[in-house]
Amino acid sequence: MTGRDGWEPEDTALVRAYVITKGRELPDEEQLSLITLVTASPDHAQRPMRLSPEEQTLLDICSAGYLSVAEIAGHTRLPLGVVRILLASLTEGGYLITRPPVAPARLADREILEEVLNGLRAKFG
Repeated sequence: MTGRDGWEPEDTALVRAYVITKGRELPDEEQLSLITLVTASPDHAQRPMRLSPEEQTLLDICSAGYLSVAEIAGHTRLPLGVVRILLASLTEGGYLITRPPVAPARLADREILEEVLNGLRAKFG
């Protein structure tokens, strides 16, 4: 539907996401990936009143313990990018603690595994 001057209103979902994030950009993938673990800092009970309702909700969710960024986004039903931006802002403010995901384990050397197997076969038959 067009207005009198040919002006079309913006999609409210896009405008709302911009307003929620206050126009901030996405953090780097290294800073907050999908599997980065997030929890509320120990002194999160002293929250300032200037936090948005979405930020308050994120703090409530994160106060239960470590959750991944993907889990938090699922609980809020907000777009993942919006959640990542808000989490980065709360982390910079000292309200959240992030822990990088555990690095994948290094694969064992095949020769060592074969030597262990041969040793076990020799000992136990």
